[in-house]
Amino acid sequence: MRLLHTSDWHLGRAFHRVNMLDAQSRFIGHLVTTAREREVDAVVVSGDVYDRAVPPLAAVRLFDDALHRLADLGVPTVMISGNHDSARRLGVGAGLIGRAGVHLRTDPAGCGTPVVLAGPHGDVAFYGLPYLEPALVKDEFGVERAGHETVLAAAMDRVRADLATRPPGTRSVVLAHAFVTGGEVSDSERDITVGGVASVPAGVFDGVDYTALGHLHGSQTITERVRYSGSPLPYSFSEADHRKSMWLVDLGPDGSLAAERIDCPVPRPLARLRGRLEDLLADPALERHTDAWVEATLTDPVRPADPMARLAERFPHALSLVFDPERSPQAPGVSYARRIAGRSEEQIAEDFVAHVRGVGPDDLERAVLRDAFDAVRADETARETAR
Repeated sequence: MRLLHTSDWHLGRAFHRVNMLDAQSRFIGHLVTTAREREVDAVVVSGDVYDRAVPPLAAVRLFDDALHRLADLGVPTVMISGNHDSARRLGVGAGLIGRAGVHLRTDPAGCGTPVVLAGPHGDVAFYGLPYLEPALVKDEFGVERAGHETVLAAAMDRVRADLATRPPGTRSVVLAHAFVTGGEVSDSERDITVGGVASVPAGVFDGVDYTALGHLHGSQTITERVRYSGSPLPYSFSEADHRKSMWLVDLGPDGSLAAERIDCPVPRPLARLRGRLEDLLADPALERHTDAWVEATLTDPVRPADPMARLAERFPHALSLVFDPERSPQAPGVSYARRIAGRSEEQIAEDFVAHVRGVGPDDLERAVLRDAFDAVRADETARETAR
């Protein structure tokens, strides 16, 4: 059986104020064309279909168009909700849409109920694990402490229990939206840390033939059978080195697996430039970036006049300007943003405690801070879902 694995469409998201709906529409067309030309047996979409819980109307129209095009293609599609989606909204009409061959899996209670597709060499069971916010699903899975690994492990227990009831030789595919240990992050993914832990070990998914992951925006192989497709389009300059693609996966009769990357069309390449303004404007080696979306980090000791306007004369698609003057991090005048760059919210809070009283928090106080951040994030998720 041949699968086309994609995720993290983020319909409705902009790239530094550039509307991406046309590019997202071209991707949907590319997806449908690839599925038809490569004779795909199933399409799997591993979450973050939308960029936010209440998407703009234009994004909803594009999703509606995608559903119709996938249904008209006649290739079964299995799709889960991600941490950016409202599971309830995305799942509206799932029963009716499923009759057209597009199977939406957004309810955590259904983790152990697969979409079963028949093939010439036997059935393949597709299990959809939507994003599982630990604080909101721990009661459903009967776990005492909310954590990504505990709820995913409980969900996978249901998958294995159901798979054990299937005829011998039934192959299995799991769709999941999670941060798996070993994955490389980018700046455009929303933090899902719980209790100071964001990732889960790949071993959670042992026992299935293929795990189609979503959440991280870079295409990557965690193990031969556990892969991220990555987002089909870039959503931050930290993705400048990404090759945007989908996975074409051939699942053999005996569970053997072969995977091929299928490149996605992107509107423009990304370029991250760094140096003094005059050097960036004069360097002939940068000519290749004229048509790229550009992020320029200026290292001039003194901020130059009209830097963005001057950059745009050479790089018409310059979108982001960062100032990082050539001085030590301890020097007076270093920005707050630079001092906290790369630090989590919890680390910033711990730094604040140390700054105020002269000593950082102890283990008990760190636990209190972690619980507070977890509670706030869970509350925000619950309120987004209820809107």
